[in-house]
Amino acid sequence: MTFTEQPRAAVQARPATPTAVLDVVVPVHNEETDLGPCVRRLHAHLTAHFPYPFRITIADNASVDGTLAVAEALAGQLPGVGVLHLDAKGRGRALRAAWSASTAPVLAYMDVDLSTDLAALLPLVAPLISGHSDLAIGTRLARTSRVVRGAKREVISRGYNLLLRGTLAVRFSDAQCGFKAIRADVAAGLLPLVQDTGWFFDTELLVLAQRAGLRIHEVPVDWVDDPDSRVDIVATALADLRGIWRLGRALLTGALPLAELRAQLGRAPLQPPPAQVPVGLPRQLARFAAVGVASTLAYLLLFLLVRGPLGAQPANLLALLVTAVANTAANRRLTFGVTGRRHAARHHLQGLLAFALGLALTSGALAVLHAASVAPPRAVELTVLVAANLAATVLRFTLLRLALHHRRG
Repeated sequence: MTFTEQPRAAVQARPATPTAVLDVVVPVHNEETDLGPCVRRLHAHLTAHFPYPFRITIADNASVDGTLAVAEALAGQLPGVGVLHLDAKGRGRALRAAWSASTAPVLAYMDVDLSTDLAALLPLVAPLISGHSDLAIGTRLARTSRVVRGAKREVISRGYNLLLRGTLAVRFSDAQCGFKAIRADVAAGLLPLVQDTGWFFDTELLVLAQRAGLRIHEVPVDWVDDPDSRVDIVATALADLRGIWRLGRALLTGALPLAELRAQLGRAPLQPPPAQVPVGLPRQLARFAAVGVASTLAYLLLFLLVRGPLGAQPANLLALLVTAVANTAANRRLTFGVTGRRHAARHHLQGLLAFALGLALTSGALAVLHAASVAPPRAVELTVLVAANLAATVLRFTLLRLALHHRRG
């Protein structure tokens, strides 16, 4: 099926609303009963809660009942409601036609049954209006989503999204929730590459967006299953499997112009921070001393907290280990100006070497003290530890400066 087979005359006949910021498309097929209540409820919600001009487009694809007549009546009664009629079925086909003809900068769609709570509509489109994100999807699989549906549909939905993760390496959580939005400029770049005209349309669009490096915003939704849904689960599942196979093969063979798409639509990588001016020795000493004072106080506090239940030597080991890791991280960033994750593991390993030497000094000092006195006063014990820590600090500064200052970043 080629895209030139769409009924272009019907698309061109649609009245334009250039001032609309959001165009919400409601694709329908034989929905004469539910269409009126759905559109009226959606229109009332947008009028009351959406702070920008909007449009609702009813995309009737090949209905054979009174759906088109109901849609035209709604368009005549409600401001900002338009109708698009297509002579062929397919949700993807309806969305492609409606989105391609729209003049709104943000495009959305939702199922006619309004299973998704409309309170999620503004959080869905707000990141697109602001330019923060490129696409947005409602997700029924987030921990904070509240979903009411049967076990069969729950298993099928979760199984399908797990299949997508395993085959197409997707990172978005819910491909098939009928509640999505996209920026019009992004849609213009992606739609020519989306081949599916049915239910797999959503998945294909999202996979291409992810591979193009676009930002996909996810909104947890409250969703109540429509018990009157007429979706053929078996036929849809088979079509989805064929779509996964086709799209996976195209990705593996390089048939899709992903590099060009990424260059055209993707977000540019973040620029690395400018090179930092090396900090001089006096300032390093001052910062190291400040970090050292904070670390020593934390060390002594932790030692006192665990000294009773653990004993002197285990308490010293635990307190010194915990504060040594924090000390290395703080000195890495504050004293020697090293940022980012590069070589972080190596720096911490070198910090632990300094910790081992400090442990040897403090443990040795404790051993000498306890050899001289069976039960030394706690104040004397702390004084000995502070003195040993001062010696360990000088050694630690020397080792860290060699490890970090001369191998920055």
